[in-house]
Order: sequence, then C-alpha cells, then structure tokens
Amino acid sequence: MSRLRGAICGIAAAASGIAAAELLAAAVRPGAGPLVAVGGAVIDATPTPIKELAVRELGTHDKPVLLGVIGLVLILLAATTGIAATKWRAAIPVGTGVLGVAGAAAALSRPAGTVLDTVPAGFGATVAGLALWWLLRDRRGAADVRENGVDRRLVLRLSLLAAGAAVVEATGLAVSGQRESAAGKSREAIRLPGAADPAKPLPPGIAADFTTPATKFYRVDTALTVPRVDPSTWRLKIHGMVDRQIELSLADLLRRPLIERDITLNCVSNEVGGPYIGTARWLGVPLAALLEEAGVRSGADQIVARSVEGMTIGTPVATALDGRDTMLAVGMNGEPLPLEHGFPVRMLTPGLYGYAGACKWVTELELTTFDRFDAYWVERGWGQQGTVKTASRIDKPKPFARVEAGTVTVAGVAWAQRRGIAAVEISVDGGPWAKAELLPTASVDTWTQWRFSWKATAGPHSLAVRATDRSGAVQPETRATPFPDGATGWHTISVTVG
Repeated sequence: MSRLRGAICGIAAAASGIAAAELLAAAVRPGAGPLVAVGGAVIDATPTPIKELAVRELGTHDKPVLLGVIGLVLILLAATTGIAATKWRAAIPVGTGVLGVAGAAAALSRPAGTVLDTVPAGFGATVAGLALWWLLRDRRGAADVRENGVDRRLVLRLSLLAAGAAVVEATGLAVSGQRESAAGKSREAIRLPGAADPAKPLPPGIAADFTTPATKFYRVDTALTVPRVDPSTWRLKIHGMVDRQIELSLADLLRRPLIERDITLNCVSNEVGGPYIGTARWLGVPLAALLEEAGVRSGADQIVARSVEGMTIGTPVATALDGRDTMLAVGMNGEPLPLEHGFPVRMLTPGLYGYAGACKWVTELELTTFDRFDAYWVERGWGQQGTVKTASRIDKPKPFARVEAGTVTVAGVAWAQRRGIAAVEISVDGGPWAKAELLPTASVDTWTQWRFSWKATAGPHSLAVRATDRSGAVQPETRATPFPDGATGWHTISVTVG
C-alpha cells in the first residue's frame, strides 16, 4: 500500500510541476515548455529510419503520439520517484532534479534556445519537489488520521494539489488561447496587396479540385506547436556571403512588387502514392530580386533559411536565380498564409521538395556554401539538392475498392515540377501500357491531372500508373523509399470488379 501511495503522490506532484512550468512558458517564453522542449529534442535525436516509419505509419498523428509517449515516460519516472521518496526523502530532490535538468537541457538544445528557456523546467521541477515533500510530510505519524485504512490527511492534500494544478493548467491554456487568438487576429488584420504579376487564369476544362484548399493542404514539419509570430515585429535578415546585408519588415516586403503563381509543393517523405502533395495559388516576393539587391558573392552556392524556431533549410542558390518563381510567399489561395503553413512568411522553391526549398516561418536567409554548412535534414543524411522526381498517383478508384463492370474512370495526378508531364500511362494486370488523357494544367510547376476509361471485367484486377516528363524521362518501376532523396516506383492498386 505504501508503494501505491508513493506512486500516486509522485504522479500528482509531477503533474503540478508540469502545469506550473507550462503556465510560466505560456506567459513569458512560448515554446519553452518542458514537454515541447523534450519532444523537440527527441525528434532531433531520433534516427532517420524511425522518423520515416513514424511519418509513414502515423501521418499527421505522429506529434500527438510522441507527446503521449513522453507523458507516459514522465508518469513512470514520477511514480518511481514517489515510491523511493516514501523511504528515502533524498529521492525527492534527486528525482525532481533529474527531470528538471532533462527539461532544461532539452530547452537549451533547441536551435533557438537561450538560457532563459531553461527557467520553466527549473521552476516546474522546484514546484514538483515541494509538492511531493508536502504530500509525504508526516507520513510516519499519520496513523491517527486513518479511517478504514484511508489516510484522510493525504486525501485532503491530494485534493488540494489537484485543484491547484487544475487552476494552473486552466490558466496556462487560457494564456495559450489568448496568444493563439491574438495570432489569428493579427493574421486576419493583414491586407495583402494585389500582385504586380498575377497568375494566369486556370485554363478551361481544368478539374474543379486542381487547387488544394489550405485546410486540406498537407503539413509535415518538426514543430510540435505552431509558432505564433507577431507580424508587426517580424523581420527578415539576408546576410552571409553578400555585398550588403538587408533587413526587412513585413510591411517592407508587402510594398515590393508581388508575383502570384500556381505551384505544387510536395514532401520528400511522401511514399509512392502518398498524400503529402498539394497545389495552391501562392503570392510572394521574388527571391531573385532580393538576392540581386544584396549582391551574392562569388562562390556562394547555398541559401540557408532559418525559421523562428531554429529549423534550417538549405537551398541551392542557383534555384533562386535560374528564372523559376522562387519566392518569399505571404499569401496562399488568396489569403495570408495560415499559421500552420508559415505565417507571416515562408520560402517556396518550385521543383524542390519542401525540405530543400520551403522553409516555414522564415526569418533569416544566409548565403553560404554546401561545404561550410549542413542544414537540418542534410545533417541527418538527406540529399543536398532535393530535386522533385517524376511521379504519378491513382486517386480513383481507391485501393481495394469494389466497382461495377463496364466503363470505369481511373483518375489521378502526375507531377514533375520544372519539367512538366508529357504522358501518363495505365497498365491493367501487368498488360500493355495505354495512354491516359491529360487534363489542362496551369504550368510546369504544377501537377497534371489525368483520367483513363477502363473497360472493366468481373474479377480482381491490379492497376498501375507511370508518367513521362517533358525531358523524356520515364518514371522508374523500381521501388525506392523516400530516404535519402525521394521515393520512386509505379503506384499500383488492387480493385475488385463486381
């Protein structure tokens, strides 16, 4: 029974400490809460194969699952500390101290971490230690307050502690909610100017779902909490191997001539046939003009983009100066960027996977070389260049669908940004390839939708798709995983015809 009491007290004390730490972080250092800091450190330390497995199997649920696992580990450690403290009071400062140091070290390890970020973890550990000491105080002399085996004094203390922790947690959530609301209002207050160079109207006959709504656009990043950036204080610094360092506010950017383009963006973690791809109409400032103004020095071949939370994305300088519409995007589908997609400004590079050219919440561009610096993903073994590979996907019918015999429309998308799609072909049951109809598309920087009329006969069937880009390269059959520079292989599905 003493072990159970100790475990309960340890967990309750830890909960109060975490609540206090998260409240302090929400009030003064958003993003420095110990749970998020430890989660970020775990993500950084996780081997690439495990990261890929998490993205593949969990998708957008990977972050909540990670936080849940961290919470479970914390519960086990807190329970162990509580059990040990029932017999050895020194376990209180040792156990809570270890947790505090771990949280502080995780906060300090973050790319944008400062010494001040360690304060919430230290504060939370102190609160947890004091709470556990208070709960276990006078344990040896508590027999006089027992009733039917229940320690009424302990129950009262646990109740008071739970109530206090609940109030603190509610206050923390309220503070976070206020920050989120303020961020949303500041985004809503932005009035985007019209584009000096607007996008061409989408051609007649294009499919209705050509453009992906922002609410359905994929999100893959390492941020456990979405950064809330105040657009009034946001600044972009361009420095490094340049003749002139430039610093711009959001107002400065919005006064510059803007371009508007339809561009498909996809994640290098996308498996063959995967969902991490979307097309939007983006509004932004051409990056080439800014780099020309700064004066890129000879030898600089990499742009290192840094986000407000410290993420680094390495982009070849050539992709900003070769005529493609690389931009600092401020708008998406006619509105300011959504918070989760990089508000107020993100970088966008047509033809590159997101990890190599689409830094969200960008605040700094450093001109350097690939020899001098490895960006976050390159440091973890991913390719430097990040060029999008020719690929295609079957969207209709869905895998393992049952369809009626007769003419069945098979449809999907194909992409080869910067090259464009020349042909899409379908093979049924490993038979000869037949050309699909290509629908009108916006440009070589967007996906191409296609459809194919299949004379379906009864029984099980497999459907495979492959694309040919305008350079003449055919999508390879050989399957390769996303690591280290993008997946390859024909997307193949099985269906049953009734």
